[in-house]
Amino acid sequence: MLLRTANLGRSFSHRGLFAHVALTIDAGERIGLIGPNGSGKSTLLRLIAGMDDPDEGEIMRRRGLRIAFVPQQDDFDPQASVGETLARLAGEVAGGTSGAARTPADQAALAAVLQQAGFTDPSAQVGSLSGGWRKRLAIAGGLAAAPDLLLLDEPTNHLDLEGIAWLEDRIRRAPCTSLFVTHDRFFLERVATRIIELSHQYPTGTFEARGGYDEFLRRRDEFLAGQQRERDALANRVREDIAWLRQGAQARRTKAKSRIQDAGDRMDRLSQLRDRTRETSRAGIDFQASGRRSRKLLRATDLAKSLGGRTLFRNLSLELGPGDRLGLLGANGSGKTTLIRILTGALAPDEGAVERAEALRLVTFTQYRESLDPDRTLHESLVPVGDTVHFQGRAMHITTWAKRFLFRPEQLQSPVGQLSGGEQARVLIARLMLEPADVLILDEPTNDLDIPTLEVLEQSIEAFPGAVVLVTHDRFMLERLATELLWLDGRGGTHGFASFDQFEAAAAARAERRDTTARTGSPRTQPTEPPAGALGAATATAARPRRRLSNREQREWDGMESVIEQAERRVGALEHALADPATAGDHVRSHALYEELSRAQAEVARLYTRWAELESLQRGPSG
Repeated sequence: MLLRTANLGRSFSHRGLFAHVALTIDAGERIGLIGPNGSGKSTLLRLIAGMDDPDEGEIMRRRGLRIAFVPQQDDFDPQASVGETLARLAGEVAGGTSGAARTPADQAALAAVLQQAGFTDPSAQVGSLSGGWRKRLAIAGGLAAAPDLLLLDEPTNHLDLEGIAWLEDRIRRAPCTSLFVTHDRFFLERVATRIIELSHQYPTGTFEARGGYDEFLRRRDEFLAGQQRERDALANRVREDIAWLRQGAQARRTKAKSRIQDAGDRMDRLSQLRDRTRETSRAGIDFQASGRRSRKLLRATDLAKSLGGRTLFRNLSLELGPGDRLGLLGANGSGKTTLIRILTGALAPDEGAVERAEALRLVTFTQYRESLDPDRTLHESLVPVGDTVHFQGRAMHITTWAKRFLFRPEQLQSPVGQLSGGEQARVLIARLMLEPADVLILDEPTNDLDIPTLEVLEQSIEAFPGAVVLVTHDRFMLERLATELLWLDGRGGTHGFASFDQFEAAAAARAERRDTTARTGSPRTQPTEPPAGALGAATATAARPRRRLSNREQREWDGMESVIEQAERRVGALEHALADPATAGDHVRSHALYEELSRAQAEVARLYTRWAELESLQRGPSG
């Protein structure tokens, strides 16, 4: 065990963030921490890192535990070099020897870290880096510190697809335990070995499950369904209690006095359950369409554009009609935002033309927050004049409109500059919704949004009858929504794909050809698919020579299927026990069962891994 928390609680501005949080972090884990905006995820990371103190409870750390923390926003000196900044970050480890002099071997290790992170010039000033490369540098610094526990707060923010793939690879291969806050559902699925959700809807403030995001959703839905069944059963009992209590004192005189106390206890439990099982608030996002019925909304023909002497794209043609949802892909700087500006008419192409339907309404969501005046109040930002908005043909008061986007009435007079990144994103979406549109252009709309809001945003985009151009690094959203993908390689080329799966398959194929070229020495050709790094495709490894299984390994192989079957039956029995409403009401037993279930799931995963190893040894190299 590296760290354990007990009865941890924290409040902010007289509002409780979380209470009674009990976590255990073991060596070798990769833990994803999720939860609604405002649930206290970042605060919990800071408490674990020792940067803040809890209001209640305690945190027990293993003696000498080294912790590195990578926050959402860095505080780098823009005049410092990349190499100097990495060296400073490597020394900032809680529990370690901060600021210790580095030996030549240390410098060599730091140089290797920079190279692995993709930095080619250690002397470059940090101020010259883009947001994505600053994020890479921060993460590289956390890894260079060689911590026992690495804490990452929204590590995929500002990273492009290639950067996210690099991050996935580094975290999976890192020798340390990691705990990360993220809303990236693909990242959770591919990297996490355990997921914890921080939310008031759970009896102990958290719910956790071993495995990736899909497995987490399955187990969470089972738990919430069991909790709802318990609520329904308890509500029936409380109705009977109320009917009995309404009888006169004469009728109740011979009844056991303990029943009155039991009835009161059941009412308290029902009230708590209702508070927990009340549907989590979600932003009410619903874009307005203009009602246009044109089949062709926008057509671009043979577009070309160069900036700073570099060709971003050439011979680019596309057409958008109602129902089309085009996903734009490419590394930071490949030209996605430039293409958007050309499509909207804000920038002229070097070559080609853009035809737009007459009086076409294009509405753009920008990833930049400059359009928000930090000194204006939330009220003024949502409704500049008066107290009423007109949405989809009806008037709505400002307080009702604000609640639709999860803002409390008391926030309306607060400056926008004091809002969180997720809250500011919701302000921009609220303003966007008031503009009827034929074409929605969404440039990184997912930044800072929590998972429930992302799901509502996806549903709204899917229901929008016009055309959508979507720029996002949220691979889950792209796979669900995009009817077509357009990848800009940043060297002038563009390539179309029907789905994100096809996009990844193309990268994997290219990775295999690249490795074959490296082994055979064949001349390299110009790439025609996305770079493998942009998709996280695994590099092929040399096949191991075939050998016979030892007697012990053969016996293990022969009995493996039966052992796995028994282990899976054990998992099923524990899941069944946890789904029992009576268990959900017994917090002590629930906690014990969850601990036992986690161990049983880990054992199943270990057995499957071992089975694959034995099978690989028995079969030898394939193909």
